[in-house]
Amino acid sequence: MISLSIIVPVYNVENYIRPCIESIYNQNLEEDCFEVILINDGTTDKSIEIIADIIHQHSNITVINQANQGASVARNNGIAAARGEYILMPDPDDLLIENSLSVLLQKALETKADIVIADFLKMSNEEIKQNIFPPQKEFQCRMYTGRELFLTFLAPTRCYVWCNLYRREFLTDNNITFIPGIYLQDQPFTHECYLKANLCVKAEWLLNIYRTHSESATRSRKHKDIELSESIAIANLWKLTDIIGNDTQVKSKLQDSILHFFLVSQGTISHLQNISFDRYAPIDLLREMAPNLDFGKGIKRKTLTLLFRYAPHTLVFGRYIYAKVYENTIDPFMQRAIYRMKKIFKGIIGH
Repeated sequence: MISLSIIVPVYNVENYIRPCIESIYNQNLEEDCFEVILINDGTTDKSIEIIADIIHQHSNITVINQANQGASVARNNGIAAARGEYILMPDPDDLLIENSLSVLLQKALETKADIVIADFLKMSNEEIKQNIFPPQKEFQCRMYTGRELFLTFLAPTRCYVWCNLYRREFLTDNNITFIPGIYLQDQPFTHECYLKANLCVKAEWLLNIYRTHSESATRSRKHKDIELSESIAIANLWKLTDIIGNDTQVKSKLQDSILHFFLVSQGTISHLQNISFDRYAPIDLLREMAPNLDFGKGIKRKTLTLLFRYAPHTLVFGRYIYAKVYENTIDPFMQRAIYRMKKIFKGIIGH
């Protein structure tokens, strides 16, 4: 068995795919110890052509062609084809930091951890072009159970798949896969991994450069797709309560994540101006998939749970009116008034 399978979904990333693949081969790893699996997800640009020479230069690259089905299906197919003891799934528009991977892989192989979590740098295209990166600090890491990691470090806004190494048999034995057809595939996947993992390693070590740019999928998606995706993601998060038993701490933390995604989704829906969009479709889908959804303890959460279960359209309409009247009218007026008062006050006291 080889040590590592690196799975990269490829779809319309011709401006970024070459430096991504080049960074994989700049890791001080012998090519016979890892493989690169490129999933051509029906790309319509020249992404594959641009890296054709790299593909021909390296015998450990496999290209799997499929009709466009999204990153979830691409990653699932990559995992199914993988032969490595560990799996890494970098995004095609990001980079691996030079010589950052080998030390993480070595730690993974030594400990047989289910998950190895690394850090990353967030950089713009302009910053990456300057080629100025901070030096690596001394490698340090700590061991955790999946439960400890879930309770201590998991945040709904930081469910990143691409900066982790996963033991392949851990994923396959627990039947952990990405949900097809949704944009928020990382969130349910990460929560499930943490809840099912036994041994995890959290390293203070930079692995990825997360590239920020306007062409990313999260920026170009349609509102209808993302709101329905959030409902599917939330419903699958709620299903995880079946595996946590009577662990009230874990359930409470899971409900925090569910509440976060629900409020974000409803907040976005309340500000949409497109009258053709069915504002009630996402909550109807969520009620169909998770009719017993419970947001947790406390008066506000219990009230939200009751509204969700018995008056969901009233909940959506109320949030819309709140956004229309308060957030779009009263709040901006108050902010302008406060700003004017501050200017007057500064003029009076002479500052």
